[in-house]
Amino acid sequence: MTVPPIAIALLDALEEPTLLVSGERTVAANPAARSLLGEGLVGQNIRLAIRQPQALDAILAGGDRKLEVLGIGSIDRSWLVRIKRLDPGLLLVRLTDQSARRATERAQVDFVANASHELRTPLASVLGYSETLADDAPLDDETRRRFGEQIQVQAERMLAIIRDLMGLSRIEAGRFAVLKTGVSLPELVREAATAAEALARERSCAIQLALADPLPAVSGDPAQLRQLVDNLLHNALRYGCRPGTEAQVEVSLEQDGRWQRLLVRDHGEGIAARHIPRLTERFYRVDAARSRDSGGTGLGLAIVRQIVERHRGQLEIRSRVGQGTEVEIRLPQG
Repeated sequence: MTVPPIAIALLDALEEPTLLVSGERTVAANPAARSLLGEGLVGQNIRLAIRQPQALDAILAGGDRKLEVLGIGSIDRSWLVRIKRLDPGLLLVRLTDQSARRATERAQVDFVANASHELRTPLASVLGYSETLADDAPLDDETRRRFGEQIQVQAERMLAIIRDLMGLSRIEAGRFAVLKTGVSLPELVREAATAAEALARERSCAIQLALADPLPAVSGDPAQLRQLVDNLLHNALRYGCRPGTEAQVEVSLEQDGRWQRLLVRDHGEGIAARHIPRLTERFYRVDAARSRDSGGTGLGLAIVRQIVERHRGQLEIRSRVGQGTEVEIRLPQG
């Protein structure tokens, strides 16, 4: 079967993989289809191009059909296959990649499951202690005080998780808003360091600043950039200052070409290389028990990543076990 040049031109204009199938033979394919299924598929039996059983059966059936399948191109890729009968012996087969949508759906399901789990644990503690306090059985003052303290601690933990979840939602909701406010990063870093002094004293840790000042203002959201610096400082103080040792967290800020470069470095236990690519995932923890004991919600670096992306910046995390961790943020000038 000869395919008219206009039909070939129309196929080539489509970005998604598209085939023309006559009987059991592939008679035309656009560049996207040839890239996905192989350069030599035109003129070959469709079975050599489409090896996914459900998709192949639908094409060989010869009628209009739409179905979603896994396994074309690679085992984990999801495709919407749309088959349209053009003539009694000619089919148009279009493949639309659904992998990104499926990945987003999985991420949403995982996020809800993780958030529910994180909230369920402190909530169970609150219910357990409150039920005991509400019971008619007598309790001594020390036990009552201890139970009340635990209720407060767990309630504050739930509040922190909810606050961070709302923060992520606000960042996501405003991701397309134009950033016009001029922000002085040296001033903002000094404010964040002053606010973190109580935690630094608690962790027997000093905050050392090395800030180039003055620096031109960057365009951004002042509250979000402050939250970014707060999260980085709190992470460094919580996980980078070893109890019983005198330590310091070093914060530097400098101009680097068209970027302003913020670096937060600690000298703690460090993080194994296998964990680093996942540190900005929501609720991902290197050591879950240690994170909860230190008051972390598992959302701090996820929030940092979202803020950096919204400000068109760059984020890099470097760490060596036994030597510490450094987080580098680059924000564009102007």
